[in-house]
Amino acid sequence: MKQFPDGLIAVVKRDCPTCALIEPVLRQLAAQDGLLTVYTQDDPAFPAGAGTVVDDRELENSYHLGVAFVPTLIRVRDGSEAERAYGWDRSEWEALSKLQGLGAGLPASRPGCGSRTQEPGMRARLTVRFGGAIFAARSIPVAPSADDIELCYERGWTDGLPVVPPTRERVLEMLEGTTRKPQDVIGVIPPDRVECSVEKAAINAVMAGCKPEYFPVVLAAIEAALVPEFGLHGVICTTNAVAPVIMVNGPIARRIGMNARENVFGQGNRANATIGRALQLVVRNVGGGRPGEIDRACFGTPGKYSFCFAEDESGGAWESYALEKGYSKQASTVTLFTGDGVAPIIDQSARTPEELIGSYAPCLRALYHPGQVVDVAAFLVVSPEHARIFHQAGWSKQKVKDELRPLLQVRSRDLKRGFGVDDDAERLKRESPDACVPKFRSGTLNIIRAGGSAGLFSAMISGLGSITIGPVTREIGT
Repeated sequence: MKQFPDGLIAVVKRDCPTCALIEPVLRQLAAQDGLLTVYTQDDPAFPAGAGTVVDDRELENSYHLGVAFVPTLIRVRDGSEAERAYGWDRSEWEALSKLQGLGAGLPASRPGCGSRTQEPGMRARLTVRFGGAIFAARSIPVAPSADDIELCYERGWTDGLPVVPPTRERVLEMLEGTTRKPQDVIGVIPPDRVECSVEKAAINAVMAGCKPEYFPVVLAAIEAALVPEFGLHGVICTTNAVAPVIMVNGPIARRIGMNARENVFGQGNRANATIGRALQLVVRNVGGGRPGEIDRACFGTPGKYSFCFAEDESGGAWESYALEKGYSKQASTVTLFTGDGVAPIIDQSARTPEELIGSYAPCLRALYHPGQVVDVAAFLVVSPEHARIFHQAGWSKQKVKDELRPLLQVRSRDLKRGFGVDDDAERLKRESPDACVPKFRSGTLNIIRAGGSAGLFSAMISGLGSITIGPVTREIGT
């Protein structure tokens, strides 16, 4: 930290009306206390005749002094700050300076203005320049005439869409979104098994377009993806079309403005779009999971850009997914599961729960293939209008599952070869052709609420149960 000489320090800017008002006071202090130093943030000619005036347009001194308001008067004694006053208050300035009769004829007090150090983005820029900010990531020099966005394309850092160039200032601002240390290691990212630090996560969150307040969600999503039960390596390298899906529950979803309602799986919400994208960029840029290399998906899915949303927790008729898993209402969580897309279920005529699950069941039975009963997992997403039918009849989510279970059976004779059950399938076809096999294993069908209030629709997000043993939920920290 920079040391300042003993005496009085005043930090001002001409653009502040209060600073202009007290220009005579600064001249009084300079005349009666020869140890006054004035740091001026915007005009080296201001204030006139006030003793030692230092041009601080670069804000180095203001930064080291921690000035948030102007005018600020500081007493330095024995190399350390002893006292400080903000704005103009005659009694405070007289007590601090030990001089009487300051500013005769001026108002007794006036509030000051914000220091230039508080301008948007300024804190990070000053910290990078003067604060000794240390980055472990390699810096890449860029010519002043270079196109930063094109450079990111050339180096293969993008997912096909433009990314935000990760300058030191932007990364530092992102790191301010968490209390974790930049060098802390979150885990090892497949397929290349490279350690991912909080700093590396911040770099990719910047490129994804995240705001710092989203960063704790990004960190929790990365941690959830690295739980062995999630099987991130399998999700990356499978030839199937799945991608990590992030669902957020709890107060943080509302605080950062995540979308759980209209167009919930679509475009337009920054938090939804960029949090999911940040995880995908970490997989690409840290772990090396690039399409055409380890990523050998036959079709892929738009979810590989981003697939992130919040569960609709309004109303309270059904417990949220997080509450089902034992988390409190005050907890914020991320849940990761694999998904390959969104398939709608349209039923605009059902008026009873029985009619509605009669529509759900055949759609769910057809996922992947009507004869496939291995590796099938899904989230059934119930919209508000469909949910109202269940709520009015007093059906809980568990009752919906219980009533669906007997409808989600596949006859042995219809089992499809080629899904890893060939021997069992052939035996069952011979011995019990009319016997039924559950479409979903226990726990592989989950029910959540999301979507807009206009439309008698629900949806299915299907994913392979063989890759992800089960959805992984983690509490979001700071």
